[in-house]
Amino acid sequence: MSRASGTTASREAVGARFDPTLMRRARERSWAALHAIRARMQPGISEAEAVAMAGEVFAELGSERLWHKPLIRIGRNTTKAFREPSEPGLRLGENDSYFIDLGLVFDGHEGDVGDTFVTGHAPQRQACADAARSLFEQVAAAWRHDGLSGQTLYAFAGQRAAAMGWRFNQAIKGHRVSDFPHAIHRGGDLGDLEGVPASGLWILEIQIAHPSEPFGAFYEDLLEDSGRT
Repeated sequence: MSRASGTTASREAVGARFDPTLMRRARERSWAALHAIRARMQPGISEAEAVAMAGEVFAELGSERLWHKPLIRIGRNTTKAFREPSEPGLRLGENDSYFIDLGLVFDGHEGDVGDTFVTGHAPQRQACADAARSLFEQVAAAWRHDGLSGQTLYAFAGQRAAAMGWRFNQAIKGHRVSDFPHAIHRGGDLGDLEGVPASGLWILEIQIAHPSEPFGAFYEDLLEDSGRT
């Protein structure tokens, strides 16, 4: 059986120590880490330097471990998906954009968050970052109000992105989180889920790009009935 196969119930299995309260806490602490990294991002920094700096933040905030490597993309690299290698040598410009994608473990539970930020004055890049957040909220609202399946959510996301004038990365489909390590629970991708995803178990990922310019934006967070904190 592949990780993407199985019933919705089997794909939403959790471990014996799973605790929804600890999941929310891992999410909150992961957002705190992301914003601490953002506060230290300055023009001139490279992706490698940013990742090294992120490691210092994780230690300061008490992250137990990584469940995926931190991903910090700058400039043209913001159009690349998680497994695509970055173009080397890029440094954050004065009027530029970057995104941070973190997968951390706190209290034995996984936090996965991501957001895009802009330096200086870059209106198109800021519009792209804002659009990624807006699109996330629209898709999350459709899940809460209409009970859409994972597959339908990503079809909706693609349609909305096109209507907003952005190119949607269809390869980014979201995924499970749980008590660590979630891989044993056969979660698979949210975008392949035929059923309606449960609250507090799935990460909704949104990645868009400008239709012609070499920059994009990324946003991800936990799907929860209560919405963002």
